[in-house]
Amino acid sequence: MTQPPVLDEKSLRARAWFDSLRDRIVAEFERLEDEAPADLYPGEPGRFELKPWDRPAGGGGVMGLLHGRFFEKVGVHISLVHGNFTPEMAAAMPGADKDPRFVATGISLIAHLVNPRVPAVHMNTRYLATTRDWFGGGADLTPLVDEQRSQEADDARLFHAAMKAACDKHDPEWYPRYKARCDEYFFLPHRNEPRGVGGIFYDHHDSGDWERDFAFTKDVGEAFLEAYPTIARHRMDEPWTEADREQQLVRRGRYVEFNLLYDKGTMFGLKTGGNIESILSSMPPLVAWP
Repeated sequence: MTQPPVLDEKSLRARAWFDSLRDRIVAEFERLEDEAPADLYPGEPGRFELKPWDRPAGGGGVMGLLHGRFFEKVGVHISLVHGNFTPEMAAAMPGADKDPRFVATGISLIAHLVNPRVPAVHMNTRYLATTRDWFGGGADLTPLVDEQRSQEADDARLFHAAMKAACDKHDPEWYPRYKARCDEYFFLPHRNEPRGVGGIFYDHHDSGDWERDFAFTKDVGEAFLEAYPTIARHRMDEPWTEADREQQLVRRGRYVEFNLLYDKGTMFGLKTGGNIESILSSMPPLVAWP
């Protein structure tokens, strides 16, 4: 690639996939809202509100939010933005040091549950092009009660198995590499503890074969859509205590700390003029710092 594309075939294909994945996630999460037992989750099942937004410097997206009886808060967002990086951003982006133009498209999801025994989850995948192009993203799981906060726990094993299968389909070396990156990335140095039980995380992924890398990114999305609803249904009927809820709110505080102090996606969105409401929708609705 010699020129950074703006709305070329690759970015439009990636955006179309992210749109279709969003639609399937919305449908599946609304099914979970419908299935949640009324004795544990009273009230009407929640529904997503999809709200388009425009970026004055180029592009835009669709913010999707659900506040429900099973999902306390879910954000599922799509964007396709383009323009020029600031000099600070261009210096940090491969291929942008001499030409600041870029195009980026992706899907980002964060789910916080009413039930403390159902893990929170994050997933995002993206495609970004300057004079070079690459894919990035991944998914990670955050159990909020102590007995589930181990990579050997049932939910973590199921989640990791799905991510491993997505990687192994393309290269058996990718899962151990991207699992290690996830463990390193989703870590809070100031507390010397992981945010959750991990998953996979990859960035600047360019094997030299765009179709292969796009297929891998699609398989990561498919793995998430297969694994997380299974975990949610498995935990859906479990009752919880006030102590569980208190622990959930404290662990959510760690989520806030990570996203505001260390998360690259949050910083990228803010520095490129993204939609503030969708960027900060990753924040839990209720948090506690005792």
